[in-house]
Amino acid sequence: MTSLIELPMPFLASPLTRALLAGLLAFGLTVSFAPRVIRALISLKIGQPIRTAEEVHKLAELHGAKAGTPTMGGVLIVGSMLVSTLLCADLSNPFIISCLLVTLILGLLGFRDDYLKVALKSSDGISARKKLIVQLIAGIVGVSCLLLFPSGTERIDLCDFATSIFIPFYGTINLPWYIYLGFGAIVVLSASNAVNLTDGLDGLASGCSIISGFTYAAIAYCCATIGFAEQFHVPYHPGLSELCVFIMSMVGGCLGFLWYNCYPAKVFMGDTGSLALGGAFGMIAVCTGQELLFIIIGGIFVMEATSVVLQVGSYKLRGGKRIFRMAPIHHHFELGGWKETQVFVRFCMIALLLSLLGLSLLISA
Repeated sequence: MTSLIELPMPFLASPLTRALLAGLLAFGLTVSFAPRVIRALISLKIGQPIRTAEEVHKLAELHGAKAGTPTMGGVLIVGSMLVSTLLCADLSNPFIISCLLVTLILGLLGFRDDYLKVALKSSDGISARKKLIVQLIAGIVGVSCLLLFPSGTERIDLCDFATSIFIPFYGTINLPWYIYLGFGAIVVLSASNAVNLTDGLDGLASGCSIISGFTYAAIAYCCATIGFAEQFHVPYHPGLSELCVFIMSMVGGCLGFLWYNCYPAKVFMGDTGSLALGGAFGMIAVCTGQELLFIIIGGIFVMEATSVVLQVGSYKLRGGKRIFRMAPIHHHFELGGWKETQVFVRFCMIALLLSLLGLSLLISA
């Protein structure tokens, strides 16, 4: 497979040009192949199992019509991301290598999880413990690629850069590599689970991923441009411009998938897509040194995960009492009377506002 960067066309030397092409290519691939994939999933009877009324009461009534909707649609997102990145990016770039590895590992984990759910006709798949172990391993692999890469570019030590963390209103700090290895792996694990928990309504995970993806593409560009990096006091590395190619391939894949995943969804991404997308976001945050800013930019994902933690904690510590009608929190609003499309639109609006807030924190540092 020949990368576009190898072709004798000067305009392709610009990472921003190739990032745009990667996004368009990923969108085109997803939209083009989606009908065939959906038909194949239907013929193989790979439908989404819906939890029974005994488990979730009113939610089963609201989502009962979705039973049998094809799942594992995340293969479209992951596939288009991988193809677009392989064609448009510099594959010797350590940031590209680490993001591709994490996305592929977690995509395969999600695929296995979806397969077990379909095969067993149950909402249960891989055990939570096994899933967490694989997610942690994926994070360690991704961060290690940065720490162990033989050399940086333009005389910038990649290991020193990789262990840097940007703190809004304070600046950049560096952690010892052995501490950062664990920290970065936990970031990848947490982001993967957060996006996975958000994937519960038509278009919600893909829509919020598009918004957060555009934001991180802008941040990666700022971190790769020395003028912006000095002005905003963020970690600088010229190789991060190549990361824009990967991020835009993810945005393009999510846009194409949203075409078929918007209400009423013709296909669900399943864990194949959500675990991979979350892992990709975690690794992007690690690469740019913006792990803490993900709490704001990925605020919807963080809110969804936090609602589950609070709900479980309240149930166990307060004798069965719950904080929300149901967790993750999008179901709380749905059971409170919001229509599914209202939840989607309002959560995407919040995601956009949080992304703007995150950028403002970066600029005002």
